[in-house]
Amino acid sequence: MFMKKRKMKFKILVVDDEKDIVDLLKYNLEKENDFDVITALNGKAALAEALENKPDLILLDIMMPEMNGFDVCKKLKTSPVTSNVPVLFLTAKENEIDEIIGLELGADDYIQKPVSPRKVIARIKSVLRRVYSESDKTIKTDEHIKFKSLEIDTISHIVKIDDEEVFFPKKEFQLLHFLLSNRGKVLSREILLNQIWGENIYVVDRTIDVHVAKVREKLGDYADYIETIKGLGYRFNAD
Repeated sequence: MFMKKRKMKFKILVVDDEKDIVDLLKYNLEKENDFDVITALNGKAALAEALENKPDLILLDIMMPEMNGFDVCKKLKTSPVTSNVPVLFLTAKENEIDEIIGLELGADDYIQKPVSPRKVIARIKSVLRRVYSESDKTIKTDEHIKFKSLEIDTISHIVKIDDEEVFFPKKEFQLLHFLLSNRGKVLSREILLNQIWGENIYVVDRTIDVHVAKVREKLGDYADYIETIKGLGYRFNAD
């Protein structure tokens, strides 16, 4: 059985304005006996459920009235309560621009409609397996890193620049931490993808580029220390 450490089941929030889809996914997920499912039929209800129940994963439709999935994801990723909760988008659109927007907001994966319950369950398990096994990985990182006035603390998940705290969502935090832990080394996109997203999930190289851009935006005067090495990857140049 696919089990989560210290919990009997994973709590999944399923959000879609089509009740038939919500009911279908809830039924099939709960059949697995590994999931407790809560649901919402619009973006505002999704935010309320997420903040109150803090699910282990959110399956989120993009095209919804009043508040679409992108807006919901943005609010989730900027809240300290839900910033680390993985989000999988449900989308009927095959538009690269939408994909890039989602990645910039911190989405973990995409699932295209029409939904196949078996495919959805497989993708959910893949993301959860990766997220909740991250603490068991052996990697070259330090719990606390300081470079000039830039500080990273993995215990409290805090980044400070000039003693001012700067908020980084989970993936951006991990990316900055890994680059700084390995400063001076050129890290390929493949290495970064495998390290931050895991080997068992499909994401494209563009994912790294988008997240590096977001990290640079928040680093201010330290942005230029993250160098793009053409044809190879990225390096945090501490020289």
